[in-house]
Amino acid sequence: MSWWGLAGVTLLSACSGYGPPREVAGATREAIVARMGPPDVQRAVEGGTRLEYPRGPYGRHTYFVYLDADGRATRSEQVLTEARFNQIAPGMTQDAVSLALGRPSEVWRLGRDRGTVWNYRYENNFCLWFQIEITQERTVRSAGYGEPPECNKNGAIP
Repeated sequence: MSWWGLAGVTLLSACSGYGPPREVAGATREAIVARMGPPDVQRAVEGGTRLEYPRGPYGRHTYFVYLDADGRATRSEQVLTEARFNQIAPGMTQDAVSLALGRPSEVWRLGRDRGTVWNYRYENNFCLWFQIEITQERTVRSAGYGEPPECNKNGAIP
């Protein structure tokens, strides 16, 4: 095999672990971890466990893999979607946001101890990310779409 062929096979195999397998149902926890690596977070959920995998450049994907009580995968989903973002509303707790979306791509502290802004990059046709303002009381003050710094034409952070 030529060097180029070997490089291509290596690159393809390196990418195979990015997301969960297409047919995830029935896979063991060990098989998921062997493919995707250790999860960023493992949470107990009703009926089993959820493994959370933030992925990609700037965290544009987050996969949740659900395991039953026996440690077998039942389903997976990519959660950084506009449908999920539209469920985030003022008054929700910070914990509820984490349960719905996983960890943010970036967290910015607001001045005067007003809280933080959680930024979620996601795959879209525009230069947007989803932002959630979290108060000091750990509840959502506001949520909406914004422009990430790399899209700002004059280089200033918005």
